[in-house]
Amino acid sequence: MNIKQHTIKKSVTLSGVGLHTGVETNMTFLPAKPNHGIKFQRIDIEGHPTVDADVDYVVDLSRGTTIEQGEARVNTVEHTLAALVGLEIDNVLIQLDGPEPPIMDGSSAAFVNILKEAGTQEQNAQREFYEITESIFYREPERDVEIAALPLDDYRVTVMVDYNSPVLGSQHASLTNLSQFEKEIASCRTFCFLHELEMLYKNNLVKGGDLNNAIVVVDRVVEEHELDSLAKLFNKPKVEVKKEGILNNVELRYQNEPARHKLLDVMGDLALVGKPIKAQILAARPGHAANVAFAKKIKKIMQKEAKKNIPKYDINLPPVYDINKITSILPHRYPFLLVDKIIHLDEERVTGVKNVTLNEPFFQGHFPGNPVMPGVLQIEAMAQVGGILVLNTVPDPENYWTYFLGVEGFKFRKMVLPGDTIVMDCYLQGPIKRGIAKMYGRAFVGKTLVSEGYLTASIVKKG
Repeated sequence: MNIKQHTIKKSVTLSGVGLHTGVETNMTFLPAKPNHGIKFQRIDIEGHPTVDADVDYVVDLSRGTTIEQGEARVNTVEHTLAALVGLEIDNVLIQLDGPEPPIMDGSSAAFVNILKEAGTQEQNAQREFYEITESIFYREPERDVEIAALPLDDYRVTVMVDYNSPVLGSQHASLTNLSQFEKEIASCRTFCFLHELEMLYKNNLVKGGDLNNAIVVVDRVVEEHELDSLAKLFNKPKVEVKKEGILNNVELRYQNEPARHKLLDVMGDLALVGKPIKAQILAARPGHAANVAFAKKIKKIMQKEAKKNIPKYDINLPPVYDINKITSILPHRYPFLLVDKIIHLDEERVTGVKNVTLNEPFFQGHFPGNPVMPGVLQIEAMAQVGGILVLNTVPDPENYWTYFLGVEGFKFRKMVLPGDTIVMDCYLQGPIKRGIAKMYGRAFVGKTLVSEGYLTASIVKKG
């Protein structure tokens, strides 16, 4: 899995009809900055409103996943989202001049192809994974649905479906590595049973349905007059079917194509959690309603954990800024450079690391025999980390100075000792005005808060 965030290199567009709305839509993928996430924008509506790809904005699950935020409503987002997950694209703006992404052939293949044409661009920001640390379960006994997320330092999905159909039978599909998605999952098409078609049309759905963009499973004997009616429905001169099989004798791309498509849907719906997931996902008889309910459950747990808001430091991941990059930005040098790594950086937040060793010069005079890192140096270390955040707001940080102006409400919760690794978070409290930045900073050793408070700094151009 990618460690750093990715966007696309250039804008790309595809066009087609929406499955349920039947509206012809132009859909454009545009590059986006780090931490932008996935957003849909309705450019056919006044003000061009956007909706985040977030489970909190799901408003309808009638044969697809629909999201709405303010005036922006977008139908059937799951195939698009699955393509983005499969290609590990984190940041993109998706503009539509209609209410629904094109259905294309009923799979994610067209989206994968157009995104591959755009190319991907690595960004200077680490991906913030949500790692499942304890198993999460979801069940719907009345529909015999079960979904689980188990701890795993990777992303894998296994789906089982059983439709009690002589045509489909029981099927399994698995994705053990995201690299499999493009060739083994993306091209698998959406499907429905013949007996569902009438209900869908009565409910004003599948207006854009066609035998070229969906698999229709026939699991009963069909009379000739029904085939004539279906031909008229799909605007075809003739519709054929074997006694039991696929309408118009369409050939499956894989024997278990329906199960693979269900896996695709699971990936797309779980993208609405808002972060890439590290877990083993197991799903028995999933559907959009169950997928979204499970995504909401995961997000609720994720938000509960986020309230603790302890920054995660994985020593195995490369830093956003190493010491060479830090020294090219900050003027500080030994013995007063007090930050070793920057592990997260965006427009509002920065996280830095300081490894405290007995070789620090201040330990020679600060409580010899009982070495404790001075609180004032913890503040200075935090100010240097915050300085990186402030300098990140200008295109040429090497041409600016940052000066420490003030400290408010600082508290020291626990002593910092030789051998400790301090992880420091700084957040902007608002926009930088007239070169003045106000930040809230916290320092942790492991999961223990050791100090916190408010910092004020100024940014001044050199010369």
